[in-house]
Amino acid sequence: MLDTAESNAAVPVDSETLSENVFRRIQAAIVKGDIAPGSKISEPELARTYGISRGPLREAIHRLEGQRLLVRVPHVGARVVSLSHAELVELYEIRESLEGMACRLAAERMTVEEVNELRHVLETHERDPAYQAGVGYYQQEGDFDFHYRIIQGARNSTLTQMLCGELYQLVRMYRIQFSTTPNRPRHAFTEHHRILDAIADRDGELAELLMRRHIGASKRNIEQHYQAQAHQATPARGEQ
Repeated sequence: MLDTAESNAAVPVDSETLSENVFRRIQAAIVKGDIAPGSKISEPELARTYGISRGPLREAIHRLEGQRLLVRVPHVGARVVSLSHAELVELYEIRESLEGMACRLAAERMTVEEVNELRHVLETHERDPAYQAGVGYYQQEGDFDFHYRIIQGARNSTLTQMLCGELYQLVRMYRIQFSTTPNRPRHAFTEHHRILDAIADRDGELAELLMRRHIGASKRNIEQHYQAQAHQATPARGEQ
């Protein structure tokens, strides 16, 4: 008898399922940095890598463009997005404002059960091996994502579409990229707990303030990263 994996492999898969599968796999590779920012997308190479025909692959690429993970460059083709320092700061300014609002609404609208589930999410984050080792923060998506849960809890469909739809994977890409900054994981976890406590206390004003400060701290972390890069790239006095 075939095992489950072999049985599934033997079942014909239609083009829609193939496209969804390759979309998720390429999306994960981009968000996690396995396909580097700025990389040129080669359809023949991806077709060989993922064992898929060009039709479903092009559908997946089109969806990734919709998520802003891929961009079209004239006379070059599709590339993985690589935001400039200024563009990244703008993205975090948007997050600071919109997620602050979402946090205030979540404090007003989340049920007791949802607040308890959010606390369980943080308990899962605390047990993560990377977090325990101090080298990263838990970065699973959807219901395991602290920010995602809060946005959903705001019960505002426009905010949800913007923050959990159009911008979500792009934001995740940069959250993952900068989550390994020394000391940032511990600080982020502490900030999350304070935000959760404000939500549980139904203090929307404080919850919004704490979320804005939390994302502002992440923005400063990014700015410090770019400043360090610029310093390293500047030749010391007397060097040629």
